[in-house]
Amino acid sequence: MQRGSPRRPAAVKTNGHQSAQTAPGGGTLAAAFEPAYRRLFEAGELEERVRQAWARLEDCDLCAHACHVNRFETIKGAVCRTGERAIVASFGPHFGEESPLVGLRGSGTIFFSLCNLRCQFCQNHDISQWGKGPGVDAPALAAMMLHLQSRGCHNVNLVSPSHAVPQILAALSIAAKNGLHIPVVYNTGGYDGMTELELLDGVVDIYMPDMKYADESRARTYSKVRNYPAINQSAVREMHRQVGDLALDDQGLARRGLLVRHLVMPGGIAGTAEIARFLAEEISLHTYLNLMAQYRPSYRAHLFPVIDRRPTQAEYAEALRVAEEAGLYRFDHRQA
Repeated sequence: MQRGSPRRPAAVKTNGHQSAQTAPGGGTLAAAFEPAYRRLFEAGELEERVRQAWARLEDCDLCAHACHVNRFETIKGAVCRTGERAIVASFGPHFGEESPLVGLRGSGTIFFSLCNLRCQFCQNHDISQWGKGPGVDAPALAAMMLHLQSRGCHNVNLVSPSHAVPQILAALSIAAKNGLHIPVVYNTGGYDGMTELELLDGVVDIYMPDMKYADESRARTYSKVRNYPAINQSAVREMHRQVGDLALDDQGLARRGLLVRHLVMPGGIAGTAEIARFLAEEISLHTYLNLMAQYRPSYRAHLFPVIDRRPTQAEYAEALRVAEEAGLYRFDHRQA
């Protein structure tokens, strides 16, 4: 699919870490690369983040729901229905992710169950809504991370992690001690709170949030959350502040930065034009965007006539047009 003739960056910033060099369509990091969490670990600061995160579980306000439940004692009243142990549905190399994450050996995904959203069209509802998988402690989660690295995966890709920050930080501390040295991807539905993101500052290398909706009422109808656009936009601003635009190495692999996902939905209900303008005007023209075309009705979508069909080719083409019109130009190649 032909792209326009966008403005190109002189360089892609990396928020004061490894310098970036000019490259068409994105930045290139020099060969020497150290994941953010390793600096915290070596400075002795990662363990303090672990302590702070565990303390938040006593009156949990980590994600944007801020349920204020003592998750050491109960899951009653917690939207995530997750206690002291994270629930992991599966883990392993994954080749269906964005091009800069997959490379030749795959993205090392860890799928956390019980998402903090209630998307009525979720294609992975057995994981996100039904809680598939066992509870795991921090050493077991660390072992998964190290196993993914040993398989040659290019990163550890934490899928739906917003409610598992303490468990993730504890596992990262253990894994770093045992030699973990690949980037961490925070692959989230975008309903993330500031407490959560403050704990992750200097830990996460690549943020990959969804931007699902520009309209509050549609977010409430189709994902059962309040105030999604404002919370989502605040989270994306903070993520970009922490890591900057997506920077790639000389093999085209993502090393640090922001990568945004936006699912094109039927009838234009996701508000693609508004989200594209927000990214271009308030985040960066150089934002890397996966404009996803794979929506299909699933789970409870049949209860909502507007979303009980796939988007047409014309609707996807229009979504791409308005994104380009906003000035964005870094689109994931898998959507071409």
